[in-house]
Amino acid sequence: MSSQTDILLEAGTNELEIVEFWLEEPPQEDGEENYRGFYGVNVAKVLEIIRMPEKVTHLPKVAHPAIMGTFNLRNKVIPLVDLSYWLNKKRVETEPPKVIVTEFNNVSSAFLVSGVTRIHRISWEKVEAPSTYVSTLSQDSITGVVKFDDRISLILDLEKIVAELNPALGLHLDDSIDWDVTGGYKALIADDSTLIREMLFELMTRAKFLVETAKTGRECWDKLLILKNQSIEEDRPITDFINVVVSDIEMPVMDGHNLTVRIKADPILKELPVILFSSIITDKLRHKGVSVGADDQISKPEVTELAKRAIALIRK
Repeated sequence: MSSQTDILLEAGTNELEIVEFWLEEPPQEDGEENYRGFYGVNVAKVLEIIRMPEKVTHLPKVAHPAIMGTFNLRNKVIPLVDLSYWLNKKRVETEPPKVIVTEFNNVSSAFLVSGVTRIHRISWEKVEAPSTYVSTLSQDSITGVVKFDDRISLILDLEKIVAELNPALGLHLDDSIDWDVTGGYKALIADDSTLIREMLFELMTRAKFLVETAKTGRECWDKLLILKNQSIEEDRPITDFINVVVSDIEMPVMDGHNLTVRIKADPILKELPVILFSSIITDKLRHKGVSVGADDQISKPEVTELAKRAIALIRK
């Protein structure tokens, strides 16, 4: 897997690369072959793909039975999660399983799967939001649906899975911070996660921001164009209507990198500071945000820094 990271896309193209894998299940009806459900995860979150470790240390007390235990990978202890169990699937082994080792939000985790197909390069415009039915069947762990000619792949929300398996790793606001630091600044927040949008809304509101939200980069861009036209019609600076944009990177239809490129290429909107807020902002991938012109990048564990750094950019 590590040898394939060279094909990672340049930032801002509104394309995504996913590692597709499958989970083997018993036949859905008698006489049929085993059923394969296909899933995907952003390549940016994948460190490597390995065989099932020979030694997995079972833990005496775990938060969820899907946690199989831990294993040692180059002197790093990593928890192993049985994805089939988490998704309420009965796993069938017809060949040696694979383990996908991931890193996001500064946390390493591993997921047991039946097998891996390949890496797909697709446009975010091809990623559809999951239906209520699909979300319910998958423990609300699906963030997108990709339709290929012969099958459907579901993009998993690994962040949600990890946070639910270990609540200590979830995002939390720091109540000890004095949020009374400003007043009247306007923020537009784009994130496809309802949970994250609500958390960021609360955070920025505490800091006396006036907050509007969007579910995708496309929706955020459309809102910005409305504000831009309003500023032109009223002959007022864009900062009378909006002061900062905060965007996730992974979003259906239009991702945060492409949104940033559009903002920075616009003669009026380019004045706005853009903060990328994402679980895939790491030392290895930070250059992507720099290349599209983001003014700041914050990984999700640093959520309490967001308001302060937004204010610093606005005042600068």
